[in-house]
Order: sequence, then C-alpha cells, then structure tokens
Amino acid sequence: MTSTVPRVSPATTEETPVSQRRLLMCAADYFRIDYEINPYMHVGVQPDVAAAVAEHDRIVAAHLAAGRKVEFVDADPGCPDMTYTANAAVVRGDRAVLATLPPERAAETPHHRAWLEENGFDVAETPYAFSGQGDALACGDLLLSAHGQRTDFRALDTLSRHLGYEVVALQTTSPQWYDLDLAVAVIHPGRVLAYNPQALDAPSLRTLRGLGMDLIEVTPDEAAAFALNLISDGRTVTMTSGAPRLAADLRSLGLTVVQLDTTELRKGGGGIRCTALTLDNPA
Repeated sequence: MTSTVPRVSPATTEETPVSQRRLLMCAADYFRIDYEINPYMHVGVQPDVAAAVAEHDRIVAAHLAAGRKVEFVDADPGCPDMTYTANAAVVRGDRAVLATLPPERAAETPHHRAWLEENGFDVAETPYAFSGQGDALACGDLLLSAHGQRTDFRALDTLSRHLGYEVVALQTTSPQWYDLDLAVAVIHPGRVLAYNPQALDAPSLRTLRGLGMDLIEVTPDEAAAFALNLISDGRTVTMTSGAPRLAADLRSLGLTVVQLDTTELRKGGGGIRCTALTLDNPA
C-alpha cells in the first residue's frame, strides 16, 4: 500500500539542496544489442535505432524544458551501450569514482575518464566490479549503494573514502533488478524515496525503512516497467510512461510529472535514469 507523504511546496524544497540539474548524456546513434549482460537484452530483439534516437531526443528536450543543463560525452560506434551514461561513474562535488564495468562495456571507460578529467573532476577508481550511478543513488549525505548483482561489496569502501558519503548498503533480490535504480528512486534527498519492496531483500528493507524518510511503495508491475528509473530534481520528475499509479502519487506531492515513452531504450535494460549521469550532487 502506498504510504502517505506530505505535500512539498517549492519553498520547502529550496531548503534542502537538490541535484539533477546538471546531467551528462550520450547520443543514442550507435545503440544496439551486441551482447546480453542483463535480463532485458536479447540480441535477437534489436531496437529501432531511429526510434531510440527520437526517444533520447525527447528525454533531452524534457530535461532542458525543466531548466536542467545537459552536457554530452561523444558517442563511440564501438560502444553500443554508451547512451546509458549513468553507469559511467558516481559524482559528488568535484570528485568522481569511475565504474568498473562488465568486460563487454569496458571500452566506454576511457571516454568517461577523459571527459570527467577534462571537466575538472578528481577521478578515482576501484578494482572491484562497480556499476556506477546505476548502483549508487545520492540522497543528501547518504549514498544508497547496491551490491551483489553488478557491484562488489568491496567497491563501497572507495565510494565512502573518495566521495565522503555515508554509504547505505542494500541488496536486490534478483537479476531483474540488476541495478539499484530499477528498485529505488530518490524523490527528495533525505526526505522522500520511492521503492519496490519485492526488489529488496529483508535486511535491505529494514535498512531502508529505518532511514526515517517517507516511502512511496511502487507495485512490482510498475517497477518492472522501469517506473523507478526516473530523475527528480525536487520540482519536476521525468519518468517513463506506463506507470500511472506512481505518477499520481508524485503529483499528489505537488511535483510536475513528465512521462515519456522508452520502448526502444528499454530493450537494452535502461530507462530515463540510466541515460543521465548526475554531475551536481552537492559536496
């Protein structure tokens, strides 16, 4: 059952620093399925590239319309998943920790490192598997960090040391939720989260519910449709279409909700959150 959360006014929102207003993205021109590294990818089901580019263009336009700044890392024809820039790293202030991606995506990392360093970020790395922002959601001074699917628990120490976050370790229940950003969404840092209870194991549920934040429960059906793979800047939520219940819950908070089709992009296992790396998480 969906929890009751207080209505958030714009004035109240400004009291808490928010991010998601500066984003790094990558064009979808070379998006295709060359391999299968999550349950959503099937080499026999290729995206319509023109339709995927159009979806990506509409996401960019929605960010700009919401007053966000969008920057771009150049796409590489040899990196078909590079449009999912959330997996590149996790950033706080002027520091970043690079992802340690699966071998199939390792060629993306030099591009990510170069862009971050050229733009003034102090970049660290970890030798352990780490899925970048996909498994590391900034929430005020907390970093909600998943392990056990595509991130090694030992990588969390680097996140804490280099970025100065208090890391909250969570674990999802199956490869269906291969990254945390399919199971949990930060709506207002430190105040409101949305989550799918069936996507987290029992200890993680206890941890999440013990953080003292208001929680919006999302149905398994809507979560499976990538409802939680969203971007919220505290005023506007940009999310996939096909999740009417969560959209209504968010509007009840006084938030503007923009819903977009992600049919083609989801064939690679990514949605709106996956296509943007947050560059302005406050230090």
